[in-house]
Amino acid sequence: MEILVIDFSKLDGPERAETMVAIAAGFEDVGFFQLVNTGIPDDLLERVKKVCSDCYKLREQGFKESNPAVKALTELVEKEGESLAPRKIENLDWEDVFTLHDDLPWPSNPPAFKETMMEYRKELKKLAEKMLGVMEELLGLEEGHIRKAFTNDGDFEPFYGTKVSHYPPCPRPDLVDGLRAHTDAGGLILLFQDDRFGGLQVKLADGRWVDVQPLENAIVINTGDQIEVLSNGRYKSAWHRILATRDGNRRSIASFYNPARLASIAPATKPAAGEGAADYPSFVFGDYMEVYNKQKFGPKEPRFAAMATPTNK
Repeated sequence: MEILVIDFSKLDGPERAETMVAIAAGFEDVGFFQLVNTGIPDDLLERVKKVCSDCYKLREQGFKESNPAVKALTELVEKEGESLAPRKIENLDWEDVFTLHDDLPWPSNPPAFKETMMEYRKELKKLAEKMLGVMEELLGLEEGHIRKAFTNDGDFEPFYGTKVSHYPPCPRPDLVDGLRAHTDAGGLILLFQDDRFGGLQVKLADGRWVDVQPLENAIVINTGDQIEVLSNGRYKSAWHRILATRDGNRRSIASFYNPARLASIAPATKPAAGEGAADYPSFVFGDYMEVYNKQKFGPKEPRFAAMATPTNK
């Protein structure tokens, strides 16, 4: 099975209805899909690839020398050489990562990095907000409802951050994950992934893991736990992971359009036909993040349950 690929340019043409149906299926059936022809210039995407790859070259030695997963794997392999059966590393990821946010310091090298990534983030934010509008239409919500929820009705700005990751070649991918399986905590996630090296997988409802196939200059869309709550379970956050691989240095640039920490999140739609009252609690996003940061790689249901306790009402 391949993850759905949608031509986003058709949203503004005679095939709008069919495109909306495809996007609804992407949100509901798997929780992951890919957009092509997003309106983000190809030359900008090519520059993003270059500056992020160049940035990793400056970080590569640091990853090899000080990343905890590298150290742990080295120790495991040494024990294996002593005839001790190694156990998979469960609490670390084979990932080099840093985060971009307007209020945080940015890398000064390579010189073109900041200018290029600021331009990219500006374009991607436009795409994110257009996708939220599509989502509102599909869910039957008032225009602007999700942004109002994310900003506490305009009191705050939504959180918009970008995680720049690389997953270098791993000598023993059987002993460590690139990134452990999880669902995302926030709202809408827009991923510009490597178009040569795979590794990203999403878990289907039947328990199978399937690849999110590399596709040149596509933007992968998925939703986080807050959209699951807002949609009352209609758009569920999907489990996903990144496999470590022996070959290739996989690039991954994930941007997160999330609620402000003080935003109040609650179901915005009625339960599906035949269902009872809303199963999802109302809570402040920052409170949810405190729980998520401790339980990121565990099931999401206990996180929702924690928000339903009296202290969080």
